Amino acid sequence: ERDGMIGNIYSMGLALQALGATGRFYAPREWDCAQAFSVVYSHEYRQPMAIAQVLPALVGTSYLEAAGLDCAASAGTSPSLELCPSPEPATTGVHRAPITVHYSIVNKLQGRHFNYTTSVQVPGGSPLLEVLQVAAAEKPDIFSFQTNQTSWGPMVISIHGLAANPDDRTYWQFFGGKDALQEGVGTYEPRDGEHIWAVFSTY
Repeated sequence: ERDGMIGNIYSMGLALQALGATGRFYAPREWDCAQAFSVVYSHEYRQPMAIAQVLPALVGTSYLEAAGLDCAASAGTSPSLELCPSPEPATTGVHRAPITVHYSIVNKLQGRHFNYTTSVQVPGGSPLLEVLQVAAAEKPDIFSFQTNQTSWGPMVISIHGLAANPDDRTYWQFFGGKDALQEGVGTYEPRDGEHIWAVFSTY
């Protein structure tokens, strides 16, 4: 129903592991394995945690089976270093054409409501986090924000002085147009002219 997506791109790794491992014990509702894996293949994983969760599924195993692996028996079958792709050349110092990103912050949930929009320029290929940083540097009284570092990368916990609160089940959710972003601010790369919305939300 979602072109192979199970949950979101971050939950795909564990979902594929679970579906692969439990298929031996019961007959779940039929699912299109190839379609789900095509979602994984088409995504560029950058976060170590996401990579660690999706790799077992890609080799047909799961965390549940890790304890039974015979490392000695498989030592001779590991791919040689020659088969590994060469690292991409460093891009330090390479000029990237600037792009314009429109950025809005919206709170219609708590306290004094607000809706602010700005446009910033960042180098092409910059993560969304850089858009937030430029906006905050240009208009700190409006677009200031705070993050917490997690195993999935930086997570925005406060914008314009309004902090997410698990007791209230509130958080900052990011959208590209009407669609919620499937990546975090540390990895999502906005397109030129894209409008990103940070919306104070509840779950």
